[in-house]
Amino acid sequence: MNRNIYQFGIALASGTVFGLGLSLSGMLNPVRVQGFLDVLGAWDPSLAFVLGGAVVVAFIGLQVMKRMRQPAFGDSFHVPTNRRIDAPLVIGSALFGVGWGIGGLCPGPAVASLSVGIPQTALFVLAMLVGMTLYDRVWSRRT
Repeated sequence: MNRNIYQFGIALASGTVFGLGLSLSGMLNPVRVQGFLDVLGAWDPSLAFVLGGAVVVAFIGLQVMKRMRQPAFGDSFHVPTNRRIDAPLVIGSALFGVGWGIGGLCPGPAVASLSVGIPQTALFVLAMLVGMTLYDRVWSRRT
């Protein structure tokens, strides 16, 4: 079979498992996410287990990647090489955090939430795509 079909299948399976995990964990519910982020109010600590589980899975994946010469379905691994903490990183992180706190969604759960059909989610994803396009066409060209 064609290598691209395998890549597509692996990507589809990974995305499906990711979306199912987000759904089962409650990460698709903006109110629940905002409750987790409200550490000085009515804090809901349950999503800490979701985030902790994600860190464990990412750590294991990174250790496996370090032992591999190349990925199973690619020519090379795509890992960041820039380790500097600069203004764009800090500003981008702050914007991400503010958006997550206000909207109760971040990119992965927002896309997965489209399956639920909430109009606010569609607006969030549209705004996110506009922001990503603007970044790609304006800001990223400066470097």
